[in-house]
Amino acid sequence: MDTLITYGIGGVICFFFLMIYLKNLKKRETKAREAAEKGKLFSEGPKAQHPHIDTNYCIGCATCTSVCPEGDVLAMIGGKAVIVNGHKCIGHGLCADACPVGAITMVLASPSMAADVPYLTPEYETTVPNLFIVGELGGLALIKNAVNQGRDCVDTIAARLKAPGAPPAAAGVFDLLVIGAGPAGISASLRAIEQKVNYITIERDEIGGTVAKYPRQKLVMTSPVEFPMYGKFKKMQLSKENLLAFWDMILNRSDFNVSTGEKVEDVKRGDDGIFTVITGTNQYRARAVILALGKAGEPRQLGVKGEELPKVMYRLIEADHYINKKILIVGGGDSAVEAAMGLANQSGNQVTLSYRSERFSRIKERNSKRIEEYAKSGKVKVLFNSNPVEFKPESVIIDVAGSQQELPNDFVWIFAGGTPPNAFLKKIGVGFGARDVTLETSKEAKKADTERRQLSCAAAAPSH
Repeated sequence: MDTLITYGIGGVICFFFLMIYLKNLKKRETKAREAAEKGKLFSEGPKAQHPHIDTNYCIGCATCTSVCPEGDVLAMIGGKAVIVNGHKCIGHGLCADACPVGAITMVLASPSMAADVPYLTPEYETTVPNLFIVGELGGLALIKNAVNQGRDCVDTIAARLKAPGAPPAAAGVFDLLVIGAGPAGISASLRAIEQKVNYITIERDEIGGTVAKYPRQKLVMTSPVEFPMYGKFKKMQLSKENLLAFWDMILNRSDFNVSTGEKVEDVKRGDDGIFTVITGTNQYRARAVILALGKAGEPRQLGVKGEELPKVMYRLIEADHYINKKILIVGGGDSAVEAAMGLANQSGNQVTLSYRSERFSRIKERNSKRIEEYAKSGKVKVLFNSNPVEFKPESVIIDVAGSQQELPNDFVWIFAGGTPPNAFLKKIGVGFGARDVTLETSKEAKKADTERRQLSCAAAAPSH
């Protein structure tokens, strides 16, 4: 009798926990289906490398959904992993590495989607000999990848310069010219110093590239990386300020040869293999050139009346410089949302965020939750289905679902993306086409995951 009672109690307990599990599973599936519906708003799908899931092997462990840093790219539906927001995927590849049964592989998007990517060899060399491209311009957006590519690219160049039969150095000719002082350009420059390569770096704006223009406290890195002249950088998360301060520390203690405020207008390769790089003020000659330009290029304008007014801007650097202002942010991506929240945190600001679609669907999960809280609290007024019609000196006219409104206004920021420098690349002879970046992405993902585990083990180990 006692045995039956014991079994009965055990059965009730097991049933109780089973019901809780099934209830939570149903909730997760409901959220996943909602995310999938939201993902359908972007029928073009992933833009580059992304996970492919073989459902014949997937065991439904959900490990892949928990390791992705970009939120709900993957979700569990019907006990299987599925892609619900492919447009958010930027190719970390951690899901493939984490899958215990090998059901996920990283694949390239269809050739039509990758047709605007410069053709590169595994050494990052373009169709022009000794002209290289590193960083997001080559198809990958991660800062970690940009740093690694800049470092490895200089190793390739240094090996060629030192190879038997290589042309000797010539007076007035640099071994290497780096165009761009963002993550990839800085990494390449530091590696050139380590390799004793005679180089110069040219930057049209300020050191830091796109990172320097990010909103304050934006999280820019989520995995360890090895910086030249420093070694392994072990922080798991890094903000814009942390990264810029780190770079500043390294650059101040090294012979960093950089010229800022110079925009490159042309790159020509002579019959002797020497490049002539022409800027608005100078000409340089070099044996090899690395393009670390970034992908955004020039900010994309809307063509709205009054857009030429001084109060209309395209980049926000320091949000705390603006207080007690009436502000309009135009855009629906992470940059727009982060700028709106950053400005809303400053004293006295009234921030309106205008987005042409009916809801946000291209932003990171953490930003989606935060902007929802800001909207509910009234810190940011969000206008969906809206477009600016005219910018005036003291106001803006916005069309909201077919009805025009005029709002008092001091400043406007437009985050509509940028125009890639494809025309410039084609002008200097760079060929374009589909490129399979799966292998390099998978290698980087595996290295990052191994490093994460090693750091976690080191942190958990007792100190002696």
